[in-house]
Amino acid sequence: MADLLVKLYELPALAPAVDALAAKNIIIRRPIGPENYAVIAWIKEYFGAGWAGEAENAFFRSPKGVFIAVNQEEGKEPEMLGFACYDATVKGFFGPTGVKPEARHQGIGGALLLACLHAMHDEGYGYGIIGSAGPVDFYKKMCGAVVIEGSDPGVYRGMLYTK
Repeated sequence: MADLLVKLYELPALAPAVDALAAKNIIIRRPIGPENYAVIAWIKEYFGAGWAGEAENAFFRSPKGVFIAVNQEEGKEPEMLGFACYDATVKGFFGPTGVKPEARHQGIGGALLLACLHAMHDEGYGYGIIGSAGPVDFYKKMCGAVVIEGSDPGVYRGMLYTK
């Protein structure tokens, strides 16, 4: 899969996506220190060791390069629904990202994407790269991403895979 390029200076507003989820008790935020390994374990459970390893890199930079989606419904235990990272594989890259299967199609993935891309812009990046993008049409729609020709396999060339 090819990489995509995003103009971080022309992003859609983040607030509408975050506010729509907050109305459903779903909060987009950065995890705090005591949550690091719980989040990494969740990523490994739902998306495998490779993505967990990639995501772990994003936890140990400042500020953290990871956002999570948490169902914070009153009277219930918080439940993790999704995550997104940036600067995890290499600087300037968005990903990995994932949403729990039963929580998809609610706008969680889009809000996580925009949270990361806005954070990248706030940290001084002009452009972001979505590495080895799966749902290209989703990224085109959400943030105007364009395919980088000749970028497959890109930085992932020769990578060792975990099982």
